[in-house]
Amino acid sequence: MQVPLEIHFEDIGPSEAIEARARKEAEKLEEFYDRITSARVVIGRPHRRHHKGNTYRVRIHMTLPGAPDIVVDHDPGDRYAHEDVYVAIRDAFRAARRQLQDEVRKRQGHVKVHESPLHGVIASMVPEEDHGFIASSDGREIYFHRNSVAKDGYDDLDVGQEVRFAEDRGDRGPQATFVQPIGKHHLV
Repeated sequence: MQVPLEIHFEDIGPSEAIEARARKEAEKLEEFYDRITSARVVIGRPHRRHHKGNTYRVRIHMTLPGAPDIVVDHDPGDRYAHEDVYVAIRDAFRAARRQLQDEVRKRQGHVKVHESPLHGVIASMVPEEDHGFIASSDGREIYFHRNSVAKDGYDDLDVGQEVRFAEDRGDRGPQATFVQPIGKHHLV
């Protein structure tokens, strides 16, 4: 870490053993991902229960370069396992590690990003040649062929009808690889 790990105690006195456990867990995160800029851990005991025991709460805030901060606020609620501070620390750092793994996957391109389908309007049809053109919402004209229309619906298309489409690069420019009419019940 570029900034030393900060450990704070809330509603409990400082403990070298608890602090050592939190540092050990933070080191494990650094072994997994060595570009953590800073981390702050707050360990507290906010609940004052007489019949169920007191549980611990662990909050972790990590900053990474060029990414959203990772924040874990592990409030156990009624989970009795978190009456043990070491279990609470372990669980909070596991949650932080999962978030860190997700961020690493995104950076490595292992997470698929699903783009929403493009929208447009049928601008023209050439039925004798089995193709037509879509006027996209950004003002471009996109070619489509009969075979790219969903459910063999080419003959049911009309000029001016709204459609969703997927686009790819064709031999002569942009081409819709999938075209689906949008009915009135699909409009938002």
